[in-house]
Amino acid sequence: MPEVGMLLMGVVVGAKGIKGEVKIKSFTENPEDVGAYGPLMDASGKMTFNLKIVGLSKGLPVARIKGISDRNAAEALKGTQLYVSRDRLPETKEEEEYYHADLIGLPVFFQDGTKFGIILRLHDFGAGDMLEIVPEGKGEKAAVLVPFTVEMVPEVDISGGRVVVELGEDFFEVPENPESAAKP
Repeated sequence: MPEVGMLLMGVVVGAKGIKGEVKIKSFTENPEDVGAYGPLMDASGKMTFNLKIVGLSKGLPVARIKGISDRNAAEALKGTQLYVSRDRLPETKEEEEYYHADLIGLPVFFQDGTKFGIILRLHDFGAGDMLEIVPEGKGEKAAVLVPFTVEMVPEVDISGGRVVVELGEDFFEVPENPESAAKP
């Protein structure tokens, strides 16, 4: 588990060549920026990695890491998650642009001020971001996915430490299966 305030920037997915280069799955907007914020750390914070991006391989950044000089050492890093301290990242430029880490753990309220829960995670399944919210007084197994759209999440106040959701009255209703309803 990474330290609080650490953001996952990428993960080493394998070795490239015989000179110790690694391929990295980057979670930055521009994949090559994975090493642009200074040295990265592993989840424990004990190992530091100084990356130099040297190219791309099938869309993945290829990097040299100081101290890694052969394929065996590079392969040993496979699966290593690479983190950076949140304070090294620039402030977001757009008003409605957020780092996922800034949203995780924020309390979520309905429009009337009633507390709904806490943001556990953010997901991107390809059609847009989804907030995974654990309802107040319930465990992770009761988590609800809410589309992270202006209609469903009209207010995000990072500095105030709160998010407001507008869920329709039918949001929690389970639709009836038309096939089972037609059977006697």
